[in-house]
Amino acid sequence: MANHTKTVTLTDTQQKILSHFLYNDPSTNAGLDAWVQAAVDGKLESCWDKMRNEWVNKLMNDASFTDDIPSDQDAFVTLVTGRSDYQTRKQRDDASGT
Repeated sequence: MANHTKTVTLTDTQQKILSHFLYNDPSTNAGLDAWVQAAVDGKLESCWDKMRNEWVNKLMNDASFTDDIPSDQDAFVTLVTGRSDYQTRKQRDDASGT
């Protein structure tokens, strides 16, 4: 699977504001980079917990699903996203008109 790299653009003023509250070495921005990565990691973990809870419940209540539920994250996500009833957030929002 490919890694996805994103660039965050901050003005000097925004960097100074963040550096007031977050540890940051202005010569490398290592502190801000670590904070951004930690924020993404935290959101990812939260989304994983919600996805796992939602889909374990759906799979257990689906009488037509008789396979084992994978404990491996990659296998679980592959199973769920390969189902015909799976929709991304964008697909759900588009379907509901939001």
